[in-house]
Amino acid sequence: MSWRDRPALAGFALYLAVALLPLAASLVYGGLYSLGIAGLLAPGATLAYWSRTLSSPELWSALAYSVYIAAAVVGLAVALALTLALLLRDRLGAGWLSGVLLLPMALPGAVAGFVIFQTLTAAGVVGRWVAAAGLPALTNDRPGLGIILAHLLTAVPFFTLLFAQVADSERLTEFTALARTLGAGRVQRLRRVALPLMLRGASSSIWLVFVVVMGSYEIPLLLGRQTPEMISVLALRKYAMYDLTQKPEAFVVAILYTLVTAGLVTLVMAPGDRKGGRAA
Repeated sequence: MSWRDRPALAGFALYLAVALLPLAASLVYGGLYSLGIAGLLAPGATLAYWSRTLSSPELWSALAYSVYIAAAVVGLAVALALTLALLLRDRLGAGWLSGVLLLPMALPGAVAGFVIFQTLTAAGVVGRWVAAAGLPALTNDRPGLGIILAHLLTAVPFFTLLFAQVADSERLTEFTALARTLGAGRVQRLRRVALPLMLRGASSSIWLVFVVVMGSYEIPLLLGRQTPEMISVLALRKYAMYDLTQKPEAFVVAILYTLVTAGLVTLVMAPGDRKGGRAA
């Protein structure tokens, strides 16, 4: 090993010590806790907590609800961002418009959720109009409209800037001009050239945002209901309950979510998808 490799090795060792080892230790402790080997009132090795959690409808309801929220957020954000990126791509390179889009991305999840709560709750400006019109509430509602809107507040600007960057890196202007020369109409250029290029270039980021939204906690805690609830809220609720026998079930939920997201991230970052990873 040459001296030039030592900074890279030291950086990897620091990443291992700060990021991976604490995560691995947490997973090991959570696994032992869920098996009744560690933790408060540990009864000894048992699969009772896993059996009880896996047979509980609330686990699968929370997982399905989390997937629904993540799919709705990503689907709407991608559609809106593609529209904005294609319409405003020439203006997104620099200037005040890029700054405006960057501002919402700086909001933490709790702040974005609080903004939507203050705006759409029954006492908020928009919430009062909604109530006066006799429409369903937009916060703490079963479809999770408030949760979706809060995530869109940051996801749409992110995807808009990302798609604009991908369009430049994928030479979208040149390919669409070539398609026009070959006789492709406007709809054909959009459907067969622009959208495939932009979606392929941002595919990794789209899936990673899906995983992040699926595991979000602050926004669904502020804007969601107790039933149905997202997977992270379910895990934290079980962990914080006064009933200590619920804590091992909280670790079961957390481990299951970790396995699901790890599987998704592994698929996203597979060697065949490196192109999308570079665009992110």
